[in-house]
Amino acid sequence: MTGIIVYTQNDCPPCTIIKMFLKDFGFTYEERNIHEDEKSRQELTQQYNSYSTPTIVIGDEVITGFDLERLKQVLNIDE
Repeated sequence: MTGIIVYTQNDCPPCTIIKMFLKDFGFTYEERNIHEDEKSRQELTQQYNSYSTPTIVIGDEVITGFDLERLKQVLNIDE
């Protein structure tokens, strides 16, 4: 599986939930905080045309916003 990138920002409860979810299922990810890193903010808006967090990138899939059902589909998680 390709890497998982999670774009986050400070004081974002949905971002925290997504990170906990990924850890609970044993997935590793790279966190990119758009408030602490200007390059990450530019990537999020220009490359992925997203203005919200969390935004999760898994290969060619981009999940914008808090969408656990879509995340489960992309990661093939059956609960």
